[in-house]
Amino acid sequence: MSQKQGRKAIVVGAGIGGLTAAVSLRKAGLDVEVYERASELKAAGSGLSVMSNALAALDSIGIDLGLEKRGAVLEQYHVRTARGRLIREFPFPEIISRIGVPSVLITRSDLQQALLEAAEGIPIELGVTATEFETHEDGNGVTVRFEDGREAHGDVLIGADGFNSVVRRQLVGPGEPSKDSGYIVWLAIVPFEHPRFTPGSVTHYWGSGKRFGLVDMGGGRLYWWGTRNMPAERSRNWRGGKAEILRSYAGWADEVQQAIRRTPEESIIAVPSRDRPFLERWGKGPVTLLGDAAHPMLTSLGQGSGMAMEDAAVLGRVLGSATDLTRGLRRYEDERRERARGMVAASRGISDFEQSEDPIRRPIRDAYFKFLPASRLTRTLEDAITFPGHIPAEARSAR
Repeated sequence: MSQKQGRKAIVVGAGIGGLTAAVSLRKAGLDVEVYERASELKAAGSGLSVMSNALAALDSIGIDLGLEKRGAVLEQYHVRTARGRLIREFPFPEIISRIGVPSVLITRSDLQQALLEAAEGIPIELGVTATEFETHEDGNGVTVRFEDGREAHGDVLIGADGFNSVVRRQLVGPGEPSKDSGYIVWLAIVPFEHPRFTPGSVTHYWGSGKRFGLVDMGGGRLYWWGTRNMPAERSRNWRGGKAEILRSYAGWADEVQQAIRRTPEESIIAVPSRDRPFLERWGKGPVTLLGDAAHPMLTSLGQGSGMAMEDAAVLGRVLGSATDLTRGLRRYEDERRERARGMVAASRGISDFEQSEDPIRRPIRDAYFKFLPASRLTRTLEDAITFPGHIPAEARSAR
């Protein structure tokens, strides 16, 4: 502990990645300060699948957020046609059982609350917008400057400030391109009951250039999302309403249409879907990136939050044992780069495939997943939701 005393990390961004990083770094023995541009921590009305890999990453450094008590444990996962005919049941339950760590379906606000409780005592400054950073001449330490004239000084800076990261922009330069997915995403959470909406379930519905998802959040709450192919100019400035969404899914399975009908229009969030070309260098000197600031990805694998949580766990583990923090940051980046690269590429690939509107390609998509050998499907899914090198706590205690 003597080597860790007085070492300070500045975290810019108090989203899922930033809060998890703060908890992980404090667990590793560093002093932590968090700065967030938003004036209040208000999670958007959407849900997340915190898959086993994310919880295993936290378990590997001794952190348990108790998410199973706040959301629903994933028990079944189905892919269906637009009208509800089963295409494939994915073997997540047996994979999760083998891994020994649950996957949890949870609202963004409930996850945020769990992280805030775990971060109790860590200074979190709200309404503070970072504008730039400056590394010290000797290469040890960094100063962050804010819009209101304040400064913060630390030994390392973690840019966890999301897709439009200020820290990333200074590292990479202005004008970095983003890649639009070619579709819009609608999101909402609503109280919901339906005979085909069962506890612990995730169900995806695939149509032509459109998809829809029903995800149980526990406590009778449904998180639903819908996608529709749309030019980037329109998706960025979408001004439609609930009526347009209902028209988009006319003739789809009854549970899909009922989910939309029962949602108040003001509860529906519309966001464009985008990522960026993969960034090879995440940091320099005492500065690094984490989560969406480092490797934004499309939502098709539901792993954006999971990758941020994995990042945070590895960062805490590496810096906790590092005698040279700058070298520790490079080691963290080297450990994370290839796994993140694979997830970004897979998210983009599966998104393009699943969102297919082509009348020839669309039935090929459905047939591919319907007849994909079980061993290959299981292996692909298991690789995604397994945190590299993790040994479940029960197995560790039995040693």
